[in-house]
Amino acid sequence: MELYAGLDLHSRNTYIGILDKAFKQVFKKRVSNNIDQILETLNPFRDQLKGLVVESTFNWYWLVDGLMDAGYYDVHLANPSAIKQYEGLKYSDDQHDAFFLSQLLILGILPQGYIYPKNERPLRDLARKRLFLVRHRTAHKLSLQSLIRRCCAYHVNANEMRTLTNEDLQHWFKDEHLFLTAQASLNSIKFFNQQIKQIEKAIKKQVKLKKSFQYLKTVPGIGDILALIIMLEVGDISRFAKVGNFASYCRCVSSTRLSDGKRKGKGNRKNGNKYLSWAFVEATQFTRRHNTRLKRYYDRKATQRNPIVATKALSNKLARICYYILRDQVPFHEQLLSE
Repeated sequence: MELYAGLDLHSRNTYIGILDKAFKQVFKKRVSNNIDQILETLNPFRDQLKGLVVESTFNWYWLVDGLMDAGYYDVHLANPSAIKQYEGLKYSDDQHDAFFLSQLLILGILPQGYIYPKNERPLRDLARKRLFLVRHRTAHKLSLQSLIRRCCAYHVNANEMRTLTNEDLQHWFKDEHLFLTAQASLNSIKFFNQQIKQIEKAIKKQVKLKKSFQYLKTVPGIGDILALIIMLEVGDISRFAKVGNFASYCRCVSSTRLSDGKRKGKGNRKNGNKYLSWAFVEATQFTRRHNTRLKRYYDRKATQRNPIVATKALSNKLARICYYILRDQVPFHEQLLSE
């Protein structure tokens, strides 16, 4: 008898629902989030299980990895944002959700998420930590700039911020409490600089050996950091059937819903990869300085609409260019601008 298991994963426990091919409920149980307990629960059905579905939540790593390491190779990651529950459903709980996942797998209509390779995942997460630290460093820089301008009527530009010292702060702030406030921001900036450099050094040791990293760097405006973020976040480019799928995943396409020419709301704007969205928007700021043709494209869009729309339009074009570069493993060339 062929069995299929749905695992409705939560922060503290997992509800397991097992169905046969005729949708008959064979087993159901709530288990604590402990891989040994889950494997022990599944063990009586091991030889009959033909597929397992895990709901893609924030904490799916340990469960999917644990199942695969234990020999459950037909593990699927469900994409919750693409799963539409039955219209008019009046009642739903963890038990129903677990069996519903199993049903979708049996029917062959399960919207699946991408299981990023386990051995490459730590490097990607390290790159994400770098971005997290950069944002906090920026917050401290803006806070310090605001304090100096508020109290001293002086604007510290980006170049001056890099060489700022405690002596400079003592010159501006005679009050002890203001000096300590400014010093706290400066010390935090220095700490984040140290951590960011350490992370960048560790990542670059790995990515320099990959061709796709070198090819991405040939795109005007994309340097080491943006190239490694794009490469690590994309993973296997073959999972995107078309360039439009990739651009959508990068949040570079409009999510507006129209009917009879009227706006009827917006789609799921948060569906996709926020790190790739940030990377391509960031790349537009540098691309305009390095490629005349792309700068003209941006200026034309900005004149027709506004700079925000122009930035998103250019980020969409860059995403499409990078798709073909990663898919075909070729460097940037002008013909890609017309793709």
